[in-house]
Amino acid sequence: MALITCRSCNYQFSDQAKLCPKCGHPNHFLPKHNKTIAGFLALLLGGLGLHKHYLGQVFWGVFYMVFCWTFIPAIISFFEAISIFSMSEENFRNTYEK
Repeated sequence: MALITCRSCNYQFSDQAKLCPKCGHPNHFLPKHNKTIAGFLALLLGGLGLHKHYLGQVFWGVFYMVFCWTFIPAIISFFEAISIFSMSEENFRNTYEK
């Protein structure tokens, strides 16, 4: 747990809080995507590209959907699931929280 500075009022508060306790401004450091959800989507429904849609990569999600009948996206998403599960939380944030 670390302290972050509010963009609005420069008050320091916990990085786990959803809102600044002083002014109510939302915490901009909270993750937008959950690593576990992304991994399970890649593992279970990755052939349809749902994990790509969840992570905000819409082009690749549509690409996976178009070619899902070939089962190639399912094979690729299996390895992507392994990659997502094996990466650290910090690495996941740096990769997908842009």
